[in-house]
Amino acid sequence: MRYAVALSEHPDTGVALGEVVGQVLDRLGPAPDVAVLFLTGHHVDRCDELGRTVRRTLGARHLIGGTAVSVLAHRQEVEETPGIVLWAGHTGSVEVFRMSAGDRLPDGFADGTSIVILADPFSFDAVALSAEVPPGLTLIGGLASAAGGPGGNRLFLDDDVQADGAVLLALPPGLGARPLVSQGCRPVGEPMTVTSSEGNLLRTLGGRPALARLQAISEAAAPSERALLSRGLHVGLVVDEHREVFGSGDFLIRGVLGADRTTGAVAIGDHAPIGSTVQFQVRDADAASAELRQLAAAWRADSALVFTCNGRGSHLFGRPGPDAEALVDGLGTTDVGGMFCAGEIGPIGGRHFLHGFTASTLLLGAEPVG
Repeated sequence: MRYAVALSEHPDTGVALGEVVGQVLDRLGPAPDVAVLFLTGHHVDRCDELGRTVRRTLGARHLIGGTAVSVLAHRQEVEETPGIVLWAGHTGSVEVFRMSAGDRLPDGFADGTSIVILADPFSFDAVALSAEVPPGLTLIGGLASAAGGPGGNRLFLDDDVQADGAVLLALPPGLGARPLVSQGCRPVGEPMTVTSSEGNLLRTLGGRPALARLQAISEAAAPSERALLSRGLHVGLVVDEHREVFGSGDFLIRGVLGADRTTGAVAIGDHAPIGSTVQFQVRDADAASAELRQLAAAWRADSALVFTCNGRGSHLFGRPGPDAEALVDGLGTTDVGGMFCAGEIGPIGGRHFLHGFTASTLLLGAEPVG
């Protein structure tokens, strides 16, 4: 076995840590090349000792980790109650490093390197870092979510614990790594060309006011879809304009923030330049679940590191578990572990972005089905 994942829901930090380390040792053996630790805020008071304890007892050469509002492992999602998840792997040589606000991604990584990032949302600009990822590298991860203000999250880097910045793990090529990013939306209406925009305002689409276009889509929709438009409206920005047909993986999903009935402009959570293509989207539990299941079913994998949005789980699906279940069912492995994030990082259309309401996953030992 090359990877192992363990979960403990015990409220006592020492007991929980003993349980996850013991499970990993039983399944994987000692001295993995790297371990990744995900834990809920219930254990934050013991963070100063956790990294050192894991490395010493497990014999892991390197470790990164972070705190989250909820964690997941195997088919289970542990929401807003005590939880510790430990992922470990025999990966070959890895590199771990810290980044502070304003730092740039180091040079020199070989093509095919996968970089896992855990960052504090209050002190690190994940948008800027995502935009500068060079071709040939994959950046996957998320923002710590255990705290609602600066200084409350914790990040682990080997024996050290940080309250800001970011920690990163560079996995070498040759592990069969594959990013899988599910934004959980489905398109409505037709793709349209942006003919006038300013800042985050869509002024006209195909020569007509953006709001008029949106109203026409709503009027043509079935009652059930009209209800989704009223409460779950988003917009998809095409990333690669060279494609003739656009599918779900070709759009960067951003929220619709509001509209001005006087001017007919629609405000969105990004900038769509003139000449680009957009399509309105809706998000609901069925669409989110179906997309992730479809993406996961196309692969078999030995393991997966998962960074899903803290707005998914019970908040979106009405119960905990659908994301973890979809990945385990599709990938054919229970060695799935991760955390709920305050923002998820991953590639869409060959470029990297910070997302919301997304399940961003790094598959390891991945092979396509069929």
